[in-house]
Order: sequence, then C-alpha cells, then structure tokens
Amino acid sequence: MSAWIAAHFWWIDVAIAAGILAAVAAFVAARRMSFLTARLFALGCAVGLMWEIPLSALDGLGVARIFQFLSPPPYPFPVIIVSHTLWDGGLFLAGVALVRALGPGPVFASFSARDLTVLLSWGQLQELGIELLATGTAGWTYVPAAWNPPLFAFRGHSITLVPQLMWFAGVLIFYPAALRLRARSAPGATSGAGAGFTA
Repeated sequence: MSAWIAAHFWWIDVAIAAGILAAVAAFVAARRMSFLTARLFALGCAVGLMWEIPLSALDGLGVARIFQFLSPPPYPFPVIIVSHTLWDGGLFLAGVALVRALGPGPVFASFSARDLTVLLSWGQLQELGIELLATGTAGWTYVPAAWNPPLFAFRGHSITLVPQLMWFAGVLIFYPAALRLRARSAPGATSGAGAGFTA
C-alpha cells in the first residue's frame, strides 16, 4: 500500500485538495454548512497563502533552497500552491470542527483560551503528521538551514522547525480573525451578508 501511495503521491495530493473544495461547495449548496463556516474555510485558505506563496517563490526563484521533492511533481508548481492552499483551508476547518466538538456553545463567540489551545495543538499535530507522511512516502521534505533547523531525522531526511512555527503563527492570525468574522455574522450585527448565520 505504501508503495502505491508513493507512486501516486502527487495525484492523491491534488485529488484530496479538489475533494476538500468540492465538499465545502456541496455542503454550502445543500445548506448543511453555514455561511460563517464557509468564510472560515476561505480565511484558512488565505492564511495558508501567507506561507505557500512566499516559500514557493523563494525556492522557485533560487533565492533559498526550501524544499526537496522526493519524487518529481507531474504538474506545474502553481498547481501545488493552489492544492496546498486548499489543504490549509480544510485543515483549519478541521480545527474549527474539533473546537466545536470539544466545547459547549457556539464557537468563536468570544475569546477562549481553551479554544485557542485546541487550535494551536491541532495545528502542531497535523503539521507534524503531514510532514512525516510527505517525507515517509514520496512527497517533499524541507531542507535544513540555519533559519530552519532540524528537529529530528525521519527516513533519512529532516523534520524541521519552520513548518511548525508557520502553523503556530497561522493559528495566531486565524483565531482573532475568526472572532471578528463571528462578531460580524452574529444576529443583529450591522455588517451585511453574514448576519444570521451560526457556526
């Protein structure tokens, strides 16, 4: 099974990204996902772009060696950026679902240290899991550098610090923005189309 995943890694990667987008669109169309939740997905994608584009540009332009592909992607690099941005949005949305499952009441109605801790913990765990999966099959690995020190070795490659820091910072951007989105979409809010929808 692992050999099959390795042989088809990049197509599985982009298929899951397309599936995330299709699922969000289908749930919204069927009114099984609130407008607020859909906006949280878009917010997660926007936060993901904050690292997907700069890192890809630095690597692609030869400014710094960021990634090492363990098998050559069968499509252009912009496809990877779009695919991984959709992954980021889906992963943030999974974090929202985890917050909702573990706590009472509507999510993001007000600041909650518990909710923020759940999001931060989820961000670190899923990022580590994805790096291990990508490195352990035939995806990519981050190249160790002075600004991106290795944390530990895995299957002959390094799991590095910067991806973990990116997700830590990403959650710190996502959470207050999610609180603002929630406030604007609350009943009685004056900020337009989001009003009346719940998380």
